[in-house]
Amino acid sequence: MLSDQAFLRGITRFERSLAKVLSLLLTVVLVVAALQLALGLGVDLLDLRVDWSGEGLIRLLDQVLVLLIALEVLQNLTAYLRDNVVQIELVLATALTAVSRKLIVMPPGVQKNPSDLLGLGFAAVALAASYWLVRNTQINRQPPRTAPTTACLDGDPSPPRDGGGGA
Repeated sequence: MLSDQAFLRGITRFERSLAKVLSLLLTVVLVVAALQLALGLGVDLLDLRVDWSGEGLIRLLDQVLVLLIALEVLQNLTAYLRDNVVQIELVLATALTAVSRKLIVMPPGVQKNPSDLLGLGFAAVALAASYWLVRNTQINRQPPRTAPTTACLDGDPSPPRDGGGGA
């Protein structure tokens, strides 16, 4: 039978191995997606019939934002591997980017449904407020300083102490 410590070590090893595999797979997907975006953009730039002021630009922004979201997920995975904790600030930034993407590249038919707009707007405001709260909490919880803020290059400017009380 496994002890609790051995079991927890096994679970931790499994979590870290899975995070590494997911990071590698996501890296491959990101490389392929970036190549597809570059090739597709090159072909579209050569095609003078593409309307860059309308739907073509929206499609391009959508693809770029999806890549940014995938990069943020990769950052979440690498931060987990580095620090062994899920960093809530990164998760909130990723979620805020995803909701913002939906608002920016919303399909034309969705704009007719106000409840979808209200839901996405509320989600964006809630995520932004959560991000602000987490960020403010981290700024206010900075560790106390253990060293002086400035160094005196000439040594200690205070008068020397004579080790025992006077002459």
